[in-house]
Amino acid sequence: MEINNRKKNQIKDLAEFLALEYDEIETPLDKIAELEEVPIFYDDYENAFDGILVYDNGFYIHLNTALGNRPNTQRGRFTLAHELGHYFIDSHRQALKEGLIEPHPSRYNRNKHLLIEREADYFASCILMPEKRFRVDCEKFRKFDFEVIESLSRKYNISITACAIRFADIGTHPIMVIYMENNKIEWKWQSNDFRFWRLAEGKINVPKDSLAGQYFRIGSGKKRTEKLWAIDWFEDVQDINCSVYEQIIPYKNKVLSIVWE
Repeated sequence: MEINNRKKNQIKDLAEFLALEYDEIETPLDKIAELEEVPIFYDDYENAFDGILVYDNGFYIHLNTALGNRPNTQRGRFTLAHELGHYFIDSHRQALKEGLIEPHPSRYNRNKHLLIEREADYFASCILMPEKRFRVDCEKFRKFDFEVIESLSRKYNISITACAIRFADIGTHPIMVIYMENNKIEWKWQSNDFRFWRLAEGKINVPKDSLAGQYFRIGSGKKRTEKLWAIDWFEDVQDINCSVYEQIIPYKNKVLSIVWE
């Protein structure tokens, strides 16, 4: 389920207002939580969750260091921003406070089909990479390649995945981002003006001739960019000579691919 435009604009305006109160490129999430009197606890919760917002006569955020959610790490910053989203989005906060919903443990790269999680993810994206700043930095690059995403990721201290999704939304070049596990597509995200939408082998199966498909078939490989035929990734390609670039970032049974023309 997608976030409706009215709610999306409300979340964006709130998150970016909070971020732009500060001059720092890296939004000081800890200061924002402190001003709201929301304590943050970093501890080892094994494999239970990445982060969770709970209410017990006050709000508390718990972040799981066992999964890499430490202060000022890319993963920790996104998880904290996500949990702050649950706090600042009125409907989430009130539902937790009134006991209408249970505390919802978040997992990195999971539960993206749940509307409440999409909303918190979108808040996190906007507070970490406010459009007014991020768009200006995007426009500094004369052409697009993977180095653009890497550079922005370093500058804002956020993950390649979060940066690529934000770039797809408000960047200067259309891209598609695909996340896969065990040779199956978990989710994809693309710019509105990215001209290919239908994948070559359906919504779930990784196209076998893509770099990601080759990685899963062979069982090994490294981060790299290659030029491919568009038909290796997409259906309904009118020009069979049309080409695209694919950057893969593999890790064990997982691959993140970024595709662009």
